[in-house]
Amino acid sequence: MPHLSNRLQGLTTCFIMAACGMLAGCGGSPENEVSARGDSQTTGSASPALVDKPNSEVASSLSGKLTITGSSTIAPLIAEVAARFEERHPDVRIDVQSGGSSRGIADVRSESADIGMASRAVKPSELPLTTHQIAVDGICLIVHKDNPVMSLTDQQVVAIFRGDFSNWKEVGGDDLPIVVVNKAEGRGTLEVFLHHFQLENVDIDADVIVGENQQGIKTVAGNPSAIAYVSIGTVDVEMQRGTTIHSVSAGEFAPTTENVASGKFPITRPLLLVTQGELSGLKKAFVEFALSSEVTDLIEAQYFVAPKH
Repeated sequence: MPHLSNRLQGLTTCFIMAACGMLAGCGGSPENEVSARGDSQTTGSASPALVDKPNSEVASSLSGKLTITGSSTIAPLIAEVAARFEERHPDVRIDVQSGGSSRGIADVRSESADIGMASRAVKPSELPLTTHQIAVDGICLIVHKDNPVMSLTDQQVVAIFRGDFSNWKEVGGDDLPIVVVNKAEGRGTLEVFLHHFQLENVDIDADVIVGENQQGIKTVAGNPSAIAYVSIGTVDVEMQRGTTIHSVSAGEFAPTTENVASGKFPITRPLLLVTQGELSGLKKAFVEFALSSEVTDLIEAQYFVAPKH
């Protein structure tokens, strides 16, 4: 794993100490728990609280490479954040790879990645890790744009995914067979979906298994009989592009970013960066940047709910 040189670490430490001497807020304890949405939450050992913006003098001296892996829901956003970070720090290179939340967590634990991306909570068996919440997202069902079904009850969703309903006419749709699209093991979206509907993965009678959100969207867009579940943010982006899908309401509330932000929409999850051990150097600077107001526009452009700063 790439590391800053000893000399650069020394310079970085000096600059941070100088900056803290000028800022009144630096006097607080680094182990204070931060509860505001979007800030760091330590699961396991405590780590220093992160500030809203990295010190410009420290940031200007950054160099090296970061590898970030994990959730395909978060990956497009983090790729945009990384591109902006690289623009400001020309000697930094950031490699963003998807593969699922479980991969990102496992890669951080094995030290094959510097930072993981997870679109679900970290499990007790995966501790000790530190999570940094960058946004909130929801999960919604999608069908082909020609499918007249606009809402489903929880009971209907369970019946469809268990195979108890096999034709769309059973839930008010056309006389077409239902094609169930499920997520692959290790995907955060799968785990949130199963938890909400109180299902086990073995309960689902799937016709198609997909990995990333885009694979699910492409499957549904090309098949009037298909149904899948994906990130609300991803759906909103694709619908803006004219992709041939539409979202399905879960009971009373429509799957919108506004309903996710207000807490009305029932299927939501945190979008997390995951790290191990004490943050320092380039890794710390990037996490601080990803949590700062400097990337709020990127978060909102992906139709996620940004933290309040």
